[in-house]
Amino acid sequence: MRSFIHRGFAWVSVELRGGRSHSNVSHNVPNALLAAAVKETRLRIFSPSFHPPFLIPWPPPPPHFRSRQPITRGARQNIRQSDCCGQLHPRTSASHCADPALRSPAAVRMAARVVIFYKTMQAARCPTDELSLTNCAVVSEKDLQSGQHVTVKTTPNHKYVFTVKTHHTVAPGTIAFSLPQRKWAGLSIGQDIEVSNYNFDKSNQCIGAMTIEIDFLQKKSMDSSPYDSDKMAAEFLQQFNNQAFSVTQQLVFSFCDKLFGLMVKDIEAMDSSILKGEPATGKKQQKIDVGLMVGNSQVIFEKAETSSLTLVGKAKTKEARQTIINPDWNFEKMGIGGLDKEFSDIFRRAFASRVFPPDIVEQMGCKHVKGILLFGPPGCGKTLMARQIGKMLNAREPKVVNGPEILNKYVGESEANIRKLFADAEEEQKRLGANSGLHIIIFDELDAICKQRGTGASSTGVHDTVVNQLLSKIDGVEQLNNILVIGMTNRPDLIDDALMRPGRFEVKMEIGLPDEKGRVQILNIHTIKMRNFNLLAADVDIKELAAETKNYSGAELEGLVRAAQSTAMNRHIKATSTVEVDMERAEKLQVTRDDFMGSLNNDIKPAFGTNQEDYSSFVMNGIIKWGDPVAHVLDDGELLVQQTKNSDRTPLVAVLLEGPPHSGKTALAAKIAEDSQFPFIKICSPDKMIGSSEISKCQAIKKVFDDAYKSQLSCVVVDDIERLLDYVPIGPRFSNLVLQALLVLLKKTPPKGRKLLIIGTTSRKDVLQEMEMLDAFSTTIHVPNISTGEQLVDALELLGSFTDKERASIAHQLKGKRVWIGIKKLLVFIEMSLQMDSDYRVTKFLSLLRDEGAHRNFHD
Repeated sequence: MRSFIHRGFAWVSVELRGGRSHSNVSHNVPNALLAAAVKETRLRIFSPSFHPPFLIPWPPPPPHFRSRQPITRGARQNIRQSDCCGQLHPRTSASHCADPALRSPAAVRMAARVVIFYKTMQAARCPTDELSLTNCAVVSEKDLQSGQHVTVKTTPNHKYVFTVKTHHTVAPGTIAFSLPQRKWAGLSIGQDIEVSNYNFDKSNQCIGAMTIEIDFLQKKSMDSSPYDSDKMAAEFLQQFNNQAFSVTQQLVFSFCDKLFGLMVKDIEAMDSSILKGEPATGKKQQKIDVGLMVGNSQVIFEKAETSSLTLVGKAKTKEARQTIINPDWNFEKMGIGGLDKEFSDIFRRAFASRVFPPDIVEQMGCKHVKGILLFGPPGCGKTLMARQIGKMLNAREPKVVNGPEILNKYVGESEANIRKLFADAEEEQKRLGANSGLHIIIFDELDAICKQRGTGASSTGVHDTVVNQLLSKIDGVEQLNNILVIGMTNRPDLIDDALMRPGRFEVKMEIGLPDEKGRVQILNIHTIKMRNFNLLAADVDIKELAAETKNYSGAELEGLVRAAQSTAMNRHIKATSTVEVDMERAEKLQVTRDDFMGSLNNDIKPAFGTNQEDYSSFVMNGIIKWGDPVAHVLDDGELLVQQTKNSDRTPLVAVLLEGPPHSGKTALAAKIAEDSQFPFIKICSPDKMIGSSEISKCQAIKKVFDDAYKSQLSCVVVDDIERLLDYVPIGPRFSNLVLQALLVLLKKTPPKGRKLLIIGTTSRKDVLQEMEMLDAFSTTIHVPNISTGEQLVDALELLGSFTDKERASIAHQLKGKRVWIGIKKLLVFIEMSLQMDSDYRVTKFLSLLRDEGAHRNFHD
């Protein structure tokens, strides 16, 4: 070996040690002294032939310098600052250097023989499982030392960097790899590979942050236990410090007695300021393909896409996730109106936690809502809302099942049907864990299968076992966190209590009758197509229709629009022997205001509204204000109506109209209810319960009150209370069951936001007093009979039943006499008298009064 001067450069002879030479092998020249002088400048490797020695010019030639000597193909390499792992040869002298600067001691030391490891070795299997967990390539002590880094070249274009570890069981000339290493590098057992040493440039090849994809190594070892990513990162740094890592590298990692498969996804270089002991600059660092793990490197774990692994802590990536709410979702396009508040409440309770990133939900220890129960009167949009919730969410198509469809005549099949509904969610949660998508299951008519356990008359107990199965699936021992069960019912009182607790049907939302704003939205939804095609007349005012349709449900409003459309289309059908459409007039078809009003008055009536036929029969003759007592009753009734409407302190107002029989109590109660203009008016009358049992009566009365609670303003008239109680003075006898039901319902406060006016009538105040029923009413109003002749004559005049002469004769006959007759009885006597000839009317009328005992002398 020699050194010499050529073209002003000192040339150092370099010898390849450890194996046969190869002309197209590139390698590093590791010499700390050389690198310290050169800093980050480039050294060029030249060779006069295809065989060693390679010649290194010193100092480095300028960029324009080119050697005239032939260059070994593929032997030119960029040399970077690194630790010295070569050997210095003492025989090289500086006396050959003509330049005085090159005769310095440093130049003498650099004119030395540098030993570079390069050898062709044979790939082998890792000798032990413990060594396979070290992420190191295992070699013989005769070949390399532990901790060195080598480049393994498998093909001309594929090189891989490993850190080596020595072990006595490895034969010289072989290098052993674990199975993940062989898969990554594409190595086979016994394959010849070229191995050379690799030196890291610590200024830009130290790992600042490394992202690693992690999953269970074996599927049979999967579990749902959470793993702390912070502890995992600390353990990783301890096991693999000062090791080489490359992007896409695969390795096995042992943590908490579990084996995990890792793959390096991304490597970011460390800030050079940190290496110098200075504060970090905060600048974004460059990405590198190969890096050296150091003590202050940051390790970030990321779950594999299909992994069921659960990571907690800060040393994990924020998972990319798709928003749960469909961005194209719109209330009106989905055909939903009047349910803004309900959707807002459902979103707050059921979906807010699903919108937030999983790591924040995890840090809060929050659990997702699994069940929503929608209840309310028929036709208010429960099924529609449940269906649209499925479309609102970025989830798979919901499973919709009618409650009775679950039941099966074969033993155990009903429970199996419940299990089938949850099978997909269970399988996906086992496979993907927290990455599982949301599964929506919708039960319509939930009360058909989930009645209170123990109440069924059947000896099979099928309903009870179905309830048990559903309870265990929604929130049992093996909890599912990827389900949302939506149940719908008109009778929430029938559903088993265990289903109603938090963790199951936690969110209970009443879908009630729409208010005026909601009715405007619903009518706009159902008329939008007619408006777009100019089929809706200009005189149709949606706001007017909404004001006129109090207590109409969504389904009834849709029916109203259909009825109006039918009326409009019927005008354009020719009345001939065959049904034909007048096409000329049909082109001008429009639905007008009259069509809507006709349908409103004749076709569609609200189930929870005011049926005028119920109370019109009670006031068919109008209210005859025969004196001040009648006016006082109506005035007091108006005050109670205003109190019900305006007072927030008294949402329940109950008044009792009491008086003698035939005094017109029911007619006055119906008149007060009619004048209140409340959207819900019902009359609970004994004539509708003839022949009913006590239990049937209680259920009928309760239904009237339950329906009343569904309206914001309601009025219930409880007519002839003593008849409802089956009271008779002989015995006496009455229904205690009905009495207790009435006492409870008369005192029950309506739900929040609802107001109720109860008007009761009775002819036996003394009986109700003994039954302690008067205390259930807020106030009592007395309705008297006609008690003076003047009042009777005034009543006759208001009715216009007799001529002035006849009324004068009646007044003369009644002068100084006591009168006591109810207005209803008076009407009967008048009609009987009018059937007589005019000459005998007065005589007959007075005779009827006398026979009835309605008038007598004051001293009698």
